[in-house]
Amino acid sequence: MVNLMTEQEVSKRLSVSVASLRRWRLLSRGPAFLKVGSLVRYPAEDLEAWLGSLPTGGGTAKHEQSPSRESIREDDTRK
Repeated sequence: MVNLMTEQEVSKRLSVSVASLRRWRLLSRGPAFLKVGSLVRYPAEDLEAWLGSLPTGGGTAKHEQSPSRESIREDDTRK
């Protein structure tokens, strides 16, 4: 049997408002959902899959380092 979550349960799990979930549905964003009559339900496994598909942060991209203050001072003294 599929474990279905309510809008309130999903909003708590994601720390977003129910209004945000509704807006995401209108914009075809956010986790997959089912309509059971007039009720909206989210399959728990689809929610976890959606969370796993989101991009993560924390240093996965390499950025060019800006020059240190010392190297800038050295350049200024050479001029």
